[in-house]
Amino acid sequence: MLRGISHVLLLGSALALAAMMAILTWQVFARYVLDDSPAWAEQTALILMIWMTFMGTASGIAEGFHIRIVEGVTSLRQPWRNRAVQCANLLVILAGLLILVLGGQLVGTTWTNSVPTLPLTRGMVYLVIPASGALMALFAAWKLIRGEEIEGSSASA
Repeated sequence: MLRGISHVLLLGSALALAAMMAILTWQVFARYVLDDSPAWAEQTALILMIWMTFMGTASGIAEGFHIRIVEGVTSLRQPWRNRAVQCANLLVILAGLLILVLGGQLVGTTWTNSVPTLPLTRGMVYLVIPASGALMALFAAWKLIRGEEIEGSSASA
């Protein structure tokens, strides 16, 4: 089930990126060719970038495609390597919980602030932040329970 959630997040991020690029292309065309830039385009692209980033971050924890430096951990002998991996998982859980709590506070603080040119509030836009934090913590906890390393792209391997 967690793998399915991760794939949905990744698909959502890809769709947000595609939509953002289409909107920005339209904005440039409308501004320079039609001499009439749409007022909604910039705010919509910004919102899509926020959602794409946070959904992609949570998916990156689950799928293991985030960047990391491996030299320190790979040079350790067992059982120190396992302990370092567990520590990394715990740190990701902590970071996810902080994003959940602080993102929730941000949502509460900005819930009534309107987004210019769109029928949304900033709180609605920022709902992805605590959701992403919760999912990051959940994905890292699953890896910790299963004893899996949070894999990522090795920076210099």
